[in-house]
Amino acid sequence: MSTHDYTGLWVTDDGEIRQALLPNGRYIEARGHLYAACQGDYRIEGHHIEYRDDTGLSAAGEFIGGVLHHAGVVMHAAG
Repeated sequence: MSTHDYTGLWVTDDGEIRQALLPNGRYIEARGHLYAACQGDYRIEGHHIEYRDDTGLSAAGEFIGGVLHHAGVVMHAAG
């Protein structure tokens, strides 16, 4: 189980991608009108995040200055 200061909702400036980092170490990523375009587990170490979706694909990202950079996408914490 993963609880971290980075839990919560992260959103692109245009609102097209919304990623919920849940306190139980799971994430749900919405894209456009799709509520759960992908979902899976995540792990945070320091400012680095590792994702593994339920289909087995993996990805990574970094939190830099309070901004999440993931797969060429920039997301900000939803207030």
